[in-house]
Amino acid sequence: MKKIVIVGAGPAGLTAAFELLKAPEQYEVVILEESQEIGGISRTVRYHGNRMDIGGHRFFSKDKRVMDWWFSLMPLQGAPSFDDYVLDRSKPLADRGPDPEEEDRVMLVRDRVSRIYYRKKFFDYPVSLKVQTLRNMGFLQTMGAGFSYLKSLVYKRKEQSLEDFYVNRFGKVLYSMFFESYTEKVWGRHPSQMSAEWGAQRVKGLSITAVLKDMLHKASGKKDGGQVETSLIEQFYYPKFGPGQLWETAAAEILKMGGEIRMGCPVSDVKVENGRIVSVSYQTENGKKTVEGDVFLSSMPVKDLVASFSGTPVPADVLRVAAGLPYRDFITVGLLVDKLNLKNETAMSTLANIVPDCWIYIQEPEVHIGRLQIFNNWSPYLVEDPERTVWIGLEYFANEGDELWSMPEAEFISFAASELEKIGIISQADIRDSHLEHVKKAYPAYFDTYEEMDKVVGYLDGIENLFCIGRNGQHRYNNMDHSMLTAMEAVKNIRAGVSSKENVWNVNTEKEYHEQKKA
Repeated sequence: MKKIVIVGAGPAGLTAAFELLKAPEQYEVVILEESQEIGGISRTVRYHGNRMDIGGHRFFSKDKRVMDWWFSLMPLQGAPSFDDYVLDRSKPLADRGPDPEEEDRVMLVRDRVSRIYYRKKFFDYPVSLKVQTLRNMGFLQTMGAGFSYLKSLVYKRKEQSLEDFYVNRFGKVLYSMFFESYTEKVWGRHPSQMSAEWGAQRVKGLSITAVLKDMLHKASGKKDGGQVETSLIEQFYYPKFGPGQLWETAAAEILKMGGEIRMGCPVSDVKVENGRIVSVSYQTENGKKTVEGDVFLSSMPVKDLVASFSGTPVPADVLRVAAGLPYRDFITVGLLVDKLNLKNETAMSTLANIVPDCWIYIQEPEVHIGRLQIFNNWSPYLVEDPERTVWIGLEYFANEGDELWSMPEAEFISFAASELEKIGIISQADIRDSHLEHVKKAYPAYFDTYEEMDKVVGYLDGIENLFCIGRNGQHRYNNMDHSMLTAMEAVKNIRAGVSSKENVWNVNTEKEYHEQKKA
C-alpha cells in the first residue's frame, strides 16, 4: 500500500483523495489542511443563519468526468421557478452541520444573470447588442463604439499586453467602458502592464463576433450548444446550500472510505532527497509534526512550496522566480438588507426588493468595490429569510498588508456600505447585519516573475514523486473544474506509475473554451 500525502483540502486536494480511495486497498491517503475550513476558496461561510459563497461558483464544465463527479455526490433536482424555491418552507433554513441530510444533497438549476453596473445603468454581461444596451450607451457613444470595433477588425494590435488582447476583440471604446477600470480594480495593475496570456487563459473565444454568433444561434430557436462560448451559456448548476456543501460532502465520503483529513496543519517544511520528497512537516497546536509518504500532491501556493524545500539546495534562479510570483488577495463583506434600491425591469422574479442578478460587475470608477453578489439568486437556501431580506456580498480585491487589507473590520464594513449607498444600490438604514471575510492568495496573477514560470515548473517536474495540482498549486487562474481535472490527471498517472506531469500541467491550456469570468 502506497502512502499519499495531499497538501490542501480544496477542490483539487479533495478530488485527488476521493479518486485514490476508490481503491482503498492500494492507497493510504492523508490530507493536510492549513485552515479549519473545507473547500478552499470554494467553501461556504455560515453566519447568523445565512451563507456566503466566497467569490461565487458556477457549476458547469465541458468535461463529462467533472459533471459526473459532481452529480455522483449531489444529484440534480428539478428546476422550478425562483419563486417556487422561495415559497418552499418545508425545510428549516438555519445553519446545518458539515454533513447535511441526504435529501438536501441536491444540485439546483440556476439562471445565469450577470450584468455590468455603469453610470447607474445596467448593461448585459457578457456585453450584448440588445436595444437596451444601445439605448443606455446613447447614440454618440454607440457610434463611437461601432467605428472603434470596425477599426479593430482592420488594424490588429500585436498582443503584447492584456489591453491589446481586449482592444483586438472589442475595440478601444468598449474596452475603455467595460474592461479597463474593472481589470485594474481586480489586479491592481493597468491592463497595459499585464500579459495577454491572462486573456488567452480566461476569455479565449469571447468577442463581439462571438456575441453576434450567439444572438443568431438563439434567434434560430436552438438551445445552448456545444460550440457556444461558455461565457454566453445561460444556466448553471449550484448546490442547494452553496459550493461548500459539495466539498463538505466529499470530505465526509473521504473519511468514510478510510482517508484522513488533518485540519489546522500548515506545512512548514518539505524535505527533498535524491530528487524525491521523503517527508513534509507541519505545525499543530502541540508543536511540529512530520509525515512520510511515497507520493505527494501539493495545492499550496507555488511560492510557499518552493520556499519550504529543505534537504537539497534549490537553484537560486528558481527561488527568485518563485518568490516573485504575484497574487491578489480578496475581501468580501456580507450585508443583510431589507431591500435594494434597484428597480427590477426584467421579467425574472416577482419579488419587489431584488433584481435577478447573481453577480453585478461594478464599473463605477469612483468606488473601490469590484463586484456584488446577490446570494438569494444563487440559492434562496443561502438566506435565512429570503422573502423579506436580501443577503449580498461586496467583493474587493487587495494586496495583503495594503490599506484595504489592513482596515479594521468595523471601519471596512462602514466604508463598503457607504460605497454601495453612494452609487445608489442600498440605503445604509436598511442594513440589518454584516460580516467580513479575508482570503489570502485568492488569485494567482500573471505579471512580475510569472513570465519565467517555466523555470519553476521545470524544477518541480524534476521531483519524481511530486504532483502540483489546483489553482495555487500550479499558479494558474483556473476554474474549479480545471482544478479538479489536474487532480484527476495526477491520480491517473499515480495509478499507472507514470512520473511525467505533462498532462497535469496541460489542463486548461487548449485554445477552445473555458468558463470566463471578469475577475
